[in-house]
Formats: sequence, structure tokens, C-alpha cells
Amino acid sequence: MFFAFFYTAITFNPIDVADNMKKYGGFIPGIRPGRPTAEYLDRVLTRITLPGSIYLALLAVLPAIVLGAAGVQFPLGGSTLLIVVGVGLETMKQLESQLLQRHYEGFLKT
Repeated sequence: MFFAFFYTAITFNPIDVADNMKKYGGFIPGIRPGRPTAEYLDRVLTRITLPGSIYLALLAVLPAIVLGAAGVQFPLGGSTLLIVVGVGLETMKQLESQLLQRHYEGFLKT
């Protein structure tokens, strides 16, 4: 759970986002631009990250608990399965983009 909050804090800076929104004329309805927007984004980010981090922690630990209770020896844990699924989904996205790119005719017709 700690790493979910840590990663979110590193990758998403609500103050910069609020400043960029203000600079380019964007706003959140009902929230004043500037510092109130940054506080709102921080509050929403925390509310979203908390259940997501709990879900990921359960997803990583639950297979070990279930397999331990059942007495089954399984070499892959929950985090391993999470990584395998993530890599599989990313691979499928890349393959799909390659297939779309291959059928794209573009500006030059031969």
C-alpha cells in the first residue's frame, strides 16, 4: 500500500496540474482555480489511491492465503500473477497497434 501512495506522489503533482489548468483556462466546476483546485485534486487522488492500493495488496496476498489454507504448493504468488497479466495486456496492446499500423495507408499510395 505504501508503494502505491509513493508512486502516485511521485508521478502526479496536484499543484503543477492546478497551475497548468489555471494557465490554460481550464477549471473544475464549483472549485476556484489555483490552491483550492490543488487541494481538491489531492483529496480526490487520495480517495482513489486508497481503495486501489488495498485492492492491489489483497490481490498480491490473497493467493498465498488461499493456497496455504488449501495446502497446495504453487510456485507463483499473487504479485507474480499480477505482473504476468500486466505484461500480457501490454503485449496485446502493442500487437494491436502494430497490426493497425500495418494496414494504415497514410499519405502515399502505392
